[in-house]
Amino acid sequence: MNYSRILFVDLGYTLLNDDKTVSQKNREAIQRALAAGNYVVVATGRPVETGRMVVKDLGLTIPGCYMIAFNGAVLYDCSADRILYEKTIPVQYVYQLFDKAHRAGLYIQTYNKTDILTEKHTKELDYYTRHNKMTYKLQPDVAMALESEPYKVLIINLNSRKILEDFQANNAGWTEGKMSTFFSCNQYLEYCPLGVSKGASIEYLCSFLNIPLEHTIAVGDEKNDVSMIRAANIGIAVKNAVQEAKDAADYITENDNNHDAIAEVISRFIFNEERESGRGE
Repeated sequence: MNYSRILFVDLGYTLLNDDKTVSQKNREAIQRALAAGNYVVVATGRPVETGRMVVKDLGLTIPGCYMIAFNGAVLYDCSADRILYEKTIPVQYVYQLFDKAHRAGLYIQTYNKTDILTEKHTKELDYYTRHNKMTYKLQPDVAMALESEPYKVLIINLNSRKILEDFQANNAGWTEGKMSTFFSCNQYLEYCPLGVSKGASIEYLCSFLNIPLEHTIAVGDEKNDVSMIRAANIGIAVKNAVQEAKDAADYITENDNNHDAIAEVISRFIFNEERESGRGE
């Protein structure tokens, strides 16, 4: 039986240029892959709502297009406009995280379906909204204001990763076995539902579509992409990726996110169009 390829691609600094746009060459390559019967899956730590804006802009609203949101807490069918799978964090854990973060003097936020929920307007909130184009609501008691269990909690420190590492270590005793925790970049410490990752979502979607993992390709640049780079049959880090992503990868692109790295991946690994210059670093 012939199977299509499934391309899982991270957004920020992988598919998106530094200016948060998608190049024409990458757009054309994605449409070419879809036209040939392949699947394209956007894999992001962002909420469904902000991911959906990128998906619509790229025309990824036809059958074969999916999105992993909240680092794997949500799996979304872009064509059918429906959630296939979701996992959430119990509110009592959210309350504890907010309390612990406040005691440590750290900025913390969570999400409802459309907005960031946080308690104060800070430089960390400005930094996050500038990069993710999300709206926010200020709530004096976020945990009490939640209408349903959230998909993730994010703690931000713009000055020192070490401060976040200390927080993670100091709270490992009670969070272990209750939530997954990891860095999506040096400034962001994430808490997600237990067992959630981009890599776990690859396995779930392939099982759902009855397509072998041998037909998967995943591309990313950050620490939260490592699980999907490892889970895919062909794991790829873009040239501008952090070292952890490069160490996990089977291939490193010759081009960075500002120079059509995804078009390179599609050409080489979906259409088997070899480049004369050979393998990346």
